[in-house]
Amino acid sequence: MRRVWLSFAVALTTLALLTGCGSKPAGGAAGAANAGAPVAGASDAGGATSPVVLRVGVTAGPHEQIMKEVAKLLEPQGIRLDIKVFTDYKIPNQALEAGDLDLNSFQHQPYLDTENKERGFHLVSIARTVTFPMGVYSRKIQKLDEIRQGGTVAIPNDPTNGGRALLVLQQAGLIKLKPEAGILASPRDVVENPKGLRFQELDAAQLPRVLPDVDAAVINTNYAMEAGLNPRKDAIFVEQNSPYVNVIAVREKEKDRPEFRKVVEAYHSPQIRKFIEETFQGAVVPGF
Repeated sequence: MRRVWLSFAVALTTLALLTGCGSKPAGGAAGAANAGAPVAGASDAGGATSPVVLRVGVTAGPHEQIMKEVAKLLEPQGIRLDIKVFTDYKIPNQALEAGDLDLNSFQHQPYLDTENKERGFHLVSIARTVTFPMGVYSRKIQKLDEIRQGGTVAIPNDPTNGGRALLVLQQAGLIKLKPEAGILASPRDVVENPKGLRFQELDAAQLPRVLPDVDAAVINTNYAMEAGLNPRKDAIFVEQNSPYVNVIAVREKEKDRPEFRKVVEAYHSPQIRKFIEETFQGAVVPGF
């Protein structure tokens, strides 16, 4: 009987040793946190270098198109962009703050500043990208001076783009705002409104859809183009000398990652500038 138990104990010991050789520990909490996140220059068992994968949030339209071209330039450098496409402005920053994205490219600096202030985010811009001149569109009139008394104008409902839309209407001579209102102007800041215009505040992505129901709408170019509208051809008025340059945003604590520098270098390359200029014909303008 002692021989049987001794043989059994030896067998268990051998099995434990074999199991230990087949599965090394992941390095504790740090190893678990990094699971699935490739490291620059890391090699697999066959000696091949694994690409660094960066999750990038963009909105549908030009931002998506441009980032796909940037991805092509980064692939030979061992960086793969996993591009996530969003249809609104609210989720990409939330996803970036939560760690579901590594960076995003969809917003201008005033919008980012407002998001950080109002939602408690810790995001910073690491590069300028492009400018989208905002436009006034209509299915009912051909010129701004044709807008009827008491007409309805739809504008974005977020503070920065809503304020920007009102500034465009002021540029167009339709209204006048309080001087101190600045970029976060709201309809309450309108001090002169000769035509008695009414303002309908809607989600920016919805504005192209309501064109048949309003007299005019002030629409961000990315959403206008997604709806088949070109600001240079279809807008009855286009924003002049826009200060709203879009940016690439990251979490503040990660702003110095070397992979991000490579993304910026690729975005600011002559190839991407040429792509933007040839593809969008002035509807989207390089801001770098």
